[in-house]
Amino acid sequence: MHASSPPRQNKAGGLYYGYWIVASSFLVLMLVYGAQFSFGVFFKPMLKEFGLSRGVLSGAYSLNLAMQAVAYIFTGKLSDKYGPRVVVTFCGFSLGSSYLLMSQVQMVWQIYVIFGVLTSIGTACALVPLLSTIARWFAFSRGLMSGIAAAGVGVGTLLLPPLCSYSIAAFGWRTSYIIIGLAVLILIVLSARLLKRDPSQPAPSVRGVSAPQHAHAAGDCTFQGALRTRQFWLLGGVFFLLGADVHSIFVHIVPHATDVGIPEVTAASIISVIGGVSIVSKVAVGIAVDRFGNKPVTVAIGSLMFLSLVMLQFSNALGVFYAFAVVFAFGYGGFVSMQSPYVAELFGLRYHGAIFGFALFIQGAGAFGPFVTGRIFDAASSYRPAFAMLAVLSLLAVLLTVGIKKPIAGRQDGGGNG
Repeated sequence: MHASSPPRQNKAGGLYYGYWIVASSFLVLMLVYGAQFSFGVFFKPMLKEFGLSRGVLSGAYSLNLAMQAVAYIFTGKLSDKYGPRVVVTFCGFSLGSSYLLMSQVQMVWQIYVIFGVLTSIGTACALVPLLSTIARWFAFSRGLMSGIAAAGVGVGTLLLPPLCSYSIAAFGWRTSYIIIGLAVLILIVLSARLLKRDPSQPAPSVRGVSAPQHAHAAGDCTFQGALRTRQFWLLGGVFFLLGADVHSIFVHIVPHATDVGIPEVTAASIISVIGGVSIVSKVAVGIAVDRFGNKPVTVAIGSLMFLSLVMLQFSNALGVFYAFAVVFAFGYGGFVSMQSPYVAELFGLRYHGAIFGFALFIQGAGAFGPFVTGRIFDAASSYRPAFAMLAVLSLLAVLLTVGIKKPIAGRQDGGGNG
């Protein structure tokens, strides 16, 4: 079933219901990742209050990523079993409550427990269920629709960091976390009401109707079969390397900019530029994926991220930072857009949530990035060696992508390598 010929029960208000799924996913991802990627704006105010080193505080963010990675294993399977509405509703309650608790932290271990562990669980309940659901609703425009939904991450990254920066300046970082927590809890829980697993389910307003078993392609790869393939581990390696780059930049780009003399509010605008450009890049890359395929697009994404990280070796003026932000945003935005479609291309849809979740678990091992980047700064008093390391990781990701062979959906024994 696809968007070109939806039956009546898969329409709402005359519009194919899959588009409501995309809209809801856009809003949820905007809130979830806009809040997460605002951590860099809270970074120096928290350093100042608690007297921590950058490596120690970065460790809380790295723990957050690592715990997200573990949670992805379960959220993908839970979404396959119970549907996205249940999982995303839990996301709203869990994540909103965690940010409210962040406003009350008094010691560094509390930051590690609340931001490092609790917020990670809520965050992990968003991406996999939402993008996996979109993959089920759209067959021929999967890349585009995934890109539109993922553009919510860009909008959140554009809007929330500067808003948080102004809020911190006006009210302090603790009150700002209260505001984030309330917004996340209320809006995500409401948005989750629009979600349903796939076109075979009844609309949210219909009660007491059992959804029939969704029809899947006979050739879909099993979860265990996918894990036995070379393709899965190569793709997981790409996720791991580029994930380390992305999260390291979002934690450390604002501190790096302020280190070279850029005011804090202006430095926060660098993240906003990344978010703004990535709105366009996510949609553009989604279209490119549908047209050219995932492999050449992923090679281009890794190459752009390499180029942007090389540019940071010369980042001593605001103009250079903005140029970096534009190039990085096309790589980062494309990275988010291609993930779910690439998993679907290689392994099919029946176990998409579980396979996608485990791939993101591997990506989560890239949580070492922000921690190591902070430690390199502590040792060298400069971010440039760390950014050089991240550039090398991007090149390695390109090489791994080249090694991914033809799609294997349809091979359930996991033995095919290409």
